[in-house]
Amino acid sequence: MATLSPPEIRARVRDALFARVAGPDGPRARARIHDSPGPRWFEPDSPIRRVHGDTAMFVGGLRALLLQSLHPLAMAAVAAHSGYRGDPWGRLQRTSTFLAVTTFGTADDAEEAVSVVRAVHGRVAGVAPDGRRYRAADPHLLTWVHIAEVDSFLRAHQRYGANPLDEDGCDRYLAETAVIARKLGVPEPPRTRSELDDALTAYRPELHGTAQARQAARFLLLTPPIPWAARVPYAVLAASAVGMLPAWTRPKLRVPYAPLAEATAVRLAGSSLVKAVRWAMAAPLPATG
Repeated sequence: MATLSPPEIRARVRDALFARVAGPDGPRARARIHDSPGPRWFEPDSPIRRVHGDTAMFVGGLRALLLQSLHPLAMAAVAAHSGYRGDPWGRLQRTSTFLAVTTFGTADDAEEAVSVVRAVHGRVAGVAPDGRRYRAADPHLLTWVHIAEVDSFLRAHQRYGANPLDEDGCDRYLAETAVIARKLGVPEPPRTRSELDDALTAYRPELHGTAQARQAARFLLLTPPIPWAARVPYAVLAASAVGMLPAWTRPKLRVPYAPLAEATAVRLAGSSLVKAVRWAMAAPLPATG
């Protein structure tokens, strides 16, 4: 069996990760997103591009899913309509493509992506296990999903990102994500860290560790459909995401809280993993002709 060179190993890791995150149509979508001419919503040096283009998003994305699950109505909608258990990779690919298009794509493509998501939200409705009705297009639920996402993305970037933002950059990031949130139907998305903290506090009374939330956490943290070779790196990713959750969420999701380990070993392991993924994803792409 031929021995692979370090560049070949790096390229294989890059391709495997990209295939998981972007799906089979990933290369074509990447070319369209980054190479199509036309105006964009955000400038090349914008904080939103800096955050969403960094591999710390792997940690932030998993934290966001765990945090979002604590709203019973949002979790009921995800459990009934997202296919996160039957097709978790498909859901990841759709989400990552939406983020890429709205962050890096042309304004026309970004508007189209938003329209598709709004149409999907308009069709999602049902009854939660506690008897309450929900609608994915409900501005209140949309706001919760948004603030849980941007809080997670930003915190992961500040801890594991290659170039953390300064205070002004954090506020600019939130102001830029608010542009997309408003287009999705969020009426008053937070535009500063102070506003984000206030919004998260305001939702605290509505957040509960339901059976659906705990099932989602077990699935995401313990039994995701990944190859055995990826189990150890994924365990590090999971521990890093859990380590960034607020302490009050742990009993609700029945996940461990080990502040000393999370501040030392988990943080070091998470930093090493994110750097390794960043190194792999930065491997040169094959020439196209």
